[in-house]
Amino acid sequence: MPTPHNAAQMGDIAETVLLPGDPLRAKFIAETFLEDPKQFNTVRNMFGFTGTYRGARVSVMGTGMGCPSIGIYTYELIHFYGVKNLIRIGSCGSMTDKLHLNDIVMALSASTDSNYAHQYKLPGTFSAAASYHLLRAAQEIAEENHFPYTVGGVLSSDIFYNDEAESWRSWAKMGILAAEMESFALYCNAARAGVNALAIFTVSDNMVTHEELSAEARQVGFTNMMKVALEVAYRESMGNCR
Repeated sequence: MPTPHNAAQMGDIAETVLLPGDPLRAKFIAETFLEDPKQFNTVRNMFGFTGTYRGARVSVMGTGMGCPSIGIYTYELIHFYGVKNLIRIGSCGSMTDKLHLNDIVMALSASTDSNYAHQYKLPGTFSAAASYHLLRAAQEIAEENHFPYTVGGVLSSDIFYNDEAESWRSWAKMGILAAEMESFALYCNAARAGVNALAIFTVSDNMVTHEELSAEARQVGFTNMMKVALEVAYRESMGNCR
């Protein structure tokens, strides 16, 4: 049944969902890559669509920005709509000059300055990590298509405009590749529910070199990342990711 944030009915959403932060990117993916896409959500303009990709049923839905927002949408997708595979596709800011604009980053793990995991009352620090079989499939697809990519840790930060502007350098010293704002909550929700999650990013700006892409390029670009995620969804539906 519908939730306060999603108008879909049970069965409207596929077991595998691609999750861009920007709802307009969800619309672009549905219209560009999916056959016969049907819109299942417009609540709060957080657009969601279901169609087919190479015959596999796939959904795509925006999540908004930050751990609280993706935490709400992914919790509902998992617990109210039976979603089993959640693939975040977003932008990230590189913390190293070894990554270039439009490179793909696959998040093996997500560190955070968020308190999102406090709810689990764990007696320590939780290491939020990707589902390995989805990650392995994404690597294979990127290599088959000769897409530049790197696998490693990212930072899911609650803060976009940090009062300490250079605080990212401390994370970079620990080998963190890039910053974004959502993956830690996604990985927590998936781990707690026993489902699969993967976060894939395209480098949109570089904190070292100060290069950056335009807002339009972020909305309708990133097609290499999108193709990787769609192929992962296809292989998962065919049972080839195990």
